Amino acid sequence: MPSRLNLPPRPPSWSSPLAETHSDAMDSTRTFVKDVKRLVVKVGTAVVTRSDGRLALGRLGSLCEQIKELNSQGYEVILVSSGAVSLGRQRLRYRKLVNSSFADLQKPQVELDGKVCAAVGQNSLMALYDTLFSQLDVTSAQLLVTDNDFRDKDFRKQLNETVKSLLSLKVIPIFNENDAVSTRKAPYEDSYGIFWDNDSLAALLALELKADLLVLLSDVDGLYSGPPSDPQSKLINTYIKEKHQGGITFGDKSRVGRGGMTAKVNAAVNAANAGIPVIITSGYAAENILKVLQGQRIGTLFHKEAHLWLPLKEVGARDMAVAARESSRRLQALSSGERRKILLDIADALEANEKLIKNENDADVAEAEEAGYERPLIARLALKPGKISSLACSIRLLANMEDPIGKVLKRTEIADGLILEKTSSPLGVLLIIFESRPDALVQIASLAIRSGNGLLLKGGKEANRSNAILHKVITDAISDNVGGKLIGLVTSRDDIPDLLKLDDVIDLVIPRGSNKLVSQIKESTKIPVLGHSDGICHVYVDKSANMEMARQLVLDAKVDYPAACNAMETLLVHEDLVQTGGLDQFIADLQTKGVTIYTGPRAGRLLNIPRATSLHHEYNSMACTVEIVNDVYEAIDHIHKYGSAHTDCIIAEDKEVVEVFQHQVDSAAVFHNASTRFCDGARFGLGAEVGISTSRIHARGPVGVEGLLTTRWILKGSGQVVDGDKGVVYTHKDLPLQS
Repeated sequence: MPSRLNLPPRPPSWSSPLAETHSDAMDSTRTFVKDVKRLVVKVGTAVVTRSDGRLALGRLGSLCEQIKELNSQGYEVILVSSGAVSLGRQRLRYRKLVNSSFADLQKPQVELDGKVCAAVGQNSLMALYDTLFSQLDVTSAQLLVTDNDFRDKDFRKQLNETVKSLLSLKVIPIFNENDAVSTRKAPYEDSYGIFWDNDSLAALLALELKADLLVLLSDVDGLYSGPPSDPQSKLINTYIKEKHQGGITFGDKSRVGRGGMTAKVNAAVNAANAGIPVIITSGYAAENILKVLQGQRIGTLFHKEAHLWLPLKEVGARDMAVAARESSRRLQALSSGERRKILLDIADALEANEKLIKNENDADVAEAEEAGYERPLIARLALKPGKISSLACSIRLLANMEDPIGKVLKRTEIADGLILEKTSSPLGVLLIIFESRPDALVQIASLAIRSGNGLLLKGGKEANRSNAILHKVITDAISDNVGGKLIGLVTSRDDIPDLLKLDDVIDLVIPRGSNKLVSQIKESTKIPVLGHSDGICHVYVDKSANMEMARQLVLDAKVDYPAACNAMETLLVHEDLVQTGGLDQFIADLQTKGVTIYTGPRAGRLLNIPRATSLHHEYNSMACTVEIVNDVYEAIDHIHKYGSAHTDCIIAEDKEVVEVFQHQVDSAAVFHNASTRFCDGARFGLGAEVGISTSRIHARGPVGVEGLLTTRWILKGSGQVVDGDKGVVYTHKDLPLQS
């Protein structure tokens, strides 16, 4: 049994999307938050004040509430607050305006002395902090410092002792540079200075007071690749000096303070190099400090070891695809038993890390709920209890199946002593793009390994953490003679266009998701695409149906897992069942289970139920359409007109009607007296499925191992030559598969 991964129970996700593809990223970036005891929080002028210079009371109140919460949880919080100069300037301007005559106002206005502004503003700022914290039953203390203070060793020693005493009493120390008496000559940076603004002061205090984390609150979400207002700019989740320095454009000053993003980055780099992790994030959001300590990916991370988490040279789309192909060829060269062992090791590793996987999945689900995603998507995202064990069992079932690679499908004697064999062979490299469901990653990966294919995976952003940990668990279990690069995890949506151009390296694209996704992929690539559009599955209840059976089947097809593509979306009912009460019974059963009913045109005329906006609609939720048809032929016509050729079912006892339905309905799967939910690779005995195809070329229905194989011709001779076919006597005789 593989050992468990050495990760914390509820690990945070501080890593950039690219970092999640690196084997060390998830281990290295997820340890510091859980160990934080003491943190320094710096709030800038742009957060403390509004654009007119007045205090931003809502933001300050939220800041104090967060600090109160952290204080009560046992964290030691040290606050560094700017805003005094701006606040003092605003108050003095107002006072001057009130006391000025009309003639005074006509004179040129002289800029107010910054040191005077600082003295006035500091008093007001601390009075407000004291008021806000007092309302929360928290005590705060003011500590004003200058850079010259830190030249004195005795001062630094006393500073540590004072802060230690304050923190032991649950008092919040609030630091600010004493601008009123500072002797610094330059307004922004002096060559001799120890610190130059409150950002560098916060970094200095974090180092001096041995903090475990520094949080710099800004008026933007973090560090961007360009101006935050530019739609092309992207948030940098993890700052890598070697990668990002010199490639980022930002201004030097903030709206109102001395600092700005340049000052924050300089302070963050210095603190991180000294061993203190730093987060730059928005102070406008209500709970960002709490989210940081909960491990959510917020803002930009600076860390001393960040350069180890990301390769300086990013792995391009082609490099990833080529690596997958090379690994797949090594996989194919293994014996059947060796390939089987890889699958068994993966199954064991999944079970060994079930708790860790569940923690990551829970975090994805929580973020999806907070973001307001629709319930069907959240249902597909969640790994329910027992799911990991079920996936492991499916992988073991797959491992114990007959080896599909190199299987002789046909043997023919071409001529005397010349034997031709048609054999099964891997396709090569697969690109699978899927949405929501992280369990799909496990199924697809196991099928790719069993069929000897290389694999590139791109999951939905809503499942980033789940996909990342599942990918790591699986690739770590792959033997070194094949290598984890057999399965590449694509984490950026921006890489998809490049991947879709690689028709010389990637052999098949399988999109699993919405009709829109499938259509977009088909329009964007020359690579063959295998997939289904919508899952608009119909159940037709004939007048000859056993009604008790029909009621059970209809409920199961809709309610068992309504978010699945094989769930019933339209119920077609024979017109005779309207008179017998069968239709009413179906509607009552569905509504009792919480299913919302919509009607087609004919049913809508009889029932006081809202009409469906479209009869070609996949609800993926506890909703369905009900329509009345004359007979089996009208049911078939309806399915062909409004269905998606996925899975359609007839419930009937009349054998002739059943035969007509099963022979004429042109869908990938056609059922009789069985729930549409059975259309599934695992339930079909395929072990798992890479998807369900409504295509009519190559593979159709649930696509298991066989759908990921092609054929190879092996010719065995004894020196035969063609020579214009003069000396060859063709026999073309079929031979037994076993020689």
